[in-house]
Amino acid sequence: GRNAARGAEVVARIEADGGTARFIAADLTDQEDVARLAKEAGDVDILVNNAAGASFGLSADITPEQYDAMLDGNVRAVYALTAALAPKMAERGSGSVINVSSGAAVMGDVYNAVYAATKGAVNALTRSWAAEYGPSGVRVNSVAPGPVHTSAPVEYLDLYIPLIPLRRVARPEDVSEVIAFLAGPGGSYVNGAVIPVDGGLTAVEPPKSPAAAA
Repeated sequence: GRNAARGAEVVARIEADGGTARFIAADLTDQEDVARLAKEAGDVDILVNNAAGASFGLSADITPEQYDAMLDGNVRAVYALTAALAPKMAERGSGSVINVSSGAAVMGDVYNAVYAATKGAVNALTRSWAAEYGPSGVRVNSVAPGPVHTSAPVEYLDLYIPLIPLRRVARPEDVSEVIAFLAGPGGSYVNGAVIPVDGGLTAVEPPKSPAAAA
């Protein structure tokens, strides 16, 4: 990420809990910066490709700059970091790559074409990398969250609640727990999976009105 203050805060929290951490600032829409990040990171056992950006709107209204930013941050950065770091994991015979995708990849949305396409690409990369690196002991998986309580307005997120079988929007911890599972020994036989973390949103048809159901 580019937010040095937020990075320093996370490092401080990890160190306060007895861990060690290092923050490397990088602009993931800048391919030279991505290459620098991969080089400075050195040997990595677990790679979580989490950073992403989104611009929403009708396809004709998305600017070339918005399109390029989403492609750079959501696809090219994931590709560049994995291509740089996963081979080193393979040389050591173990590792885990976890890509953060989105339920948007499997749902049509009027205002979401480019973002959804980038996340669909992430899912395709996940499956291909599982085949490429799996024989060397490196597992590659994706988690696909639905709506999550982060920076989005609560009133916007609440619109999804009637559509989610669990009738709530995810907390960040709901997603991070699945990522931790995939990174740890419990997920040692999971490879090439795209795991929905959306309370069932993408698994079921949306509720119908009584008239429509009749």
